[in-house]
Amino acid sequence: MTTAHDTSPFTRHVDRWVRLFNAGDAAALDRLYEDDGLLVPVPGHPATGPGRLAANGHLIGLGATMTASLRHAYATGDLALIVVDWSVTATGLALSGVATDVLRRGDDGAWRLVIDNPSGTS
Repeated sequence: MTTAHDTSPFTRHVDRWVRLFNAGDAAALDRLYEDDGLLVPVPGHPATGPGRLAANGHLIGLGATMTASLRHAYATGDLALIVVDWSVTATGLALSGVATDVLRRGDDGAWRLVIDNPSGTS
């Protein structure tokens, strides 16, 4: 990967996501989003607020384990596009994909999801 900026904040974001997901903490995971952040759990079916929390909670409730790694990060000012390779496994379940996510840096310096699109261009 060749970039002209520091990608470590985005690697930390992905690592934190995985840690919270695997810990089963849907509420803490939801705090990685902006208040009006959008999750697209299934292409064409976006969710925000309680729907977003429920969609993430559903996968967590299956006892799924996630792995993920940052492939690319492109940032300008307080906006970033990250591309993430991920997989989720549980008994009878094996999902994987390449996510395309948009993040915004808040006044507190934290990067939060504006758009979480785990299916990428699928």
